[in-house]
Amino acid sequence: MEKKRKLLLIINPRSGKGQIKNRLLEILDIFIRAGYEVQVHITQQPGEARQVAARSGEETDLVVCSGGDGTLNETVSGIMELEKIPQLGYIPAGSTNDFAASLKIPKQMSAAAAAAVDGELYPIDIGRFCKERYFVYVAGFGAFTEVSYLTSQDKKNLLGHQAYVLEGVKSLASIKAYSMKVQSEEYVCEGDFIFGMVTNTISVGGFKGLVKQDVSLNDGLFEVLLIHMPKTPIELSGIVSSLLLKDEKSELVCKFKARSLSIECSEPVDWVLDGEFGGSHSRVYLENLCKKLEIRRNLPKNRKKDNNMLNR
Repeated sequence: MEKKRKLLLIINPRSGKGQIKNRLLEILDIFIRAGYEVQVHITQQPGEARQVAARSGEETDLVVCSGGDGTLNETVSGIMELEKIPQLGYIPAGSTNDFAASLKIPKQMSAAAAAAVDGELYPIDIGRFCKERYFVYVAGFGAFTEVSYLTSQDKKNLLGHQAYVLEGVKSLASIKAYSMKVQSEEYVCEGDFIFGMVTNTISVGGFKGLVKQDVSLNDGLFEVLLIHMPKTPIELSGIVSSLLLKDEKSELVCKFKARSLSIECSEPVDWVLDGEFGGSHSRVYLENLCKKLEIRRNLPKNRKKDNNMLNR
């Protein structure tokens, strides 16, 4: 008898209003019919997904997580601690799911579950932050970045994208600039910055305009965005136009690509990794781990037809 492959399913029950509760039997059926022996772990507290992935991932052929971007980050961070890295599947259930959108992972849970076991394997880059933490799609600091981890899960569930906007408006009055030196292999920049992000994604916070469109998720390069402190309302308006309109440019907005990045600041700066608090640091080093992980994503067209037939 052929030995069954093992699948570890990690679920954040609070993400996306807990919708997975109504789909769990259907999802498990998809996994079992695909020939997997399934172990389910439902997380109870922050950080638990990382612990479970690190503890059980090496004995597993496929790790599938269901939750928001934070759950994905925790799961990947746990996997990255292993010598033998299993394949990854993702059933998005959060309020934004930026990375799932970039990968074209289906929004419908049963379709995402089918893609997790039968979809094509796609290698992705993983970001390493200060040699000890990881991020899947974004590391950022400054204006608006604190919004993602200060906004409660209940408010995210209730308001979705509007939650970020509402909390962001509250924080505008206390916008702060940081004196920094930013250095990559080919680029050096010094100045006072109000915002910065290092990304490997097409959209951030549900907005596609913040990142250049020529993004590859496995080219070994980050997309870097830095915004200098505006001195006048006109300069602030120019920054907004530059971010939202492709043809508009502002000298206060810097965009470039980098394999690694070192940043020094005169004071500790709060960082956010994939929407979760990443600590306060005066020096950071970010590096791109090219094609470090394989994730299963959208089904081939013929498999989509077969899946649709089964769901009728």
